[in-house]
Amino acid sequence: MLTEFGKILIFLILGAVFVAGGLVTSWILRPKRPYPEKLSSYECGEEPVGNAWVRFNVRFYVIALVFLIFDVEVVFLFPWALVYRELGLFAFLEMAVFLIILLVGLAYVWVKGDLDWDKPKPEIPMLKRSVNLVQPKEVQEPTPV
Repeated sequence: MLTEFGKILIFLILGAVFVAGGLVTSWILRPKRPYPEKLSSYECGEEPVGNAWVRFNVRFYVIALVFLIFDVEVVFLFPWALVYRELGLFAFLEMAVFLIILLVGLAYVWVKGDLDWDKPKPEIPMLKRSVNLVQPKEVQEPTPV
C-alpha cells in the first residue's frame, strides 16, 4: 500500500523517465551532420561579427526585469476583476493597496532614472566664488647690516 508521498515519488520518477527518454530518443534519431554554418551563432540572418560573449549594457536587464515585475503583477488584476462584485469593499481596498505599492515602485524606478535609456552624466556641483580674494602683500625681508 502506497502512501501519498509514495505516489508523488512514483510520479516524479515517471516524469524524469519520460524526459530522459525523450532526450535519448531525439539524440539517437537526429541527423549528425555538423558543418561550420550550422555551428555558427545565429543572429537573425546576419553574418555574426565578433565574439558571441559580448557584454551587454546593464540597461537591457534592468528594463527587462522592470517589465517582468509589472507584467506579472498585472496578471493578478484579471482574476480580481472577474470576481470583484462578489468580494465587495474589502477586496477593493486590498487591490487599492496593491496598486499603490505598484505605483510607488514605478515612481521609484522612474525617479531613479532606470526607465531613461540614455542617462545623462551626473553633474558634480562646484562652488563658484563671486568674491575675489585679495592676495597678501609680499613680506619684505630685513636687509642684513
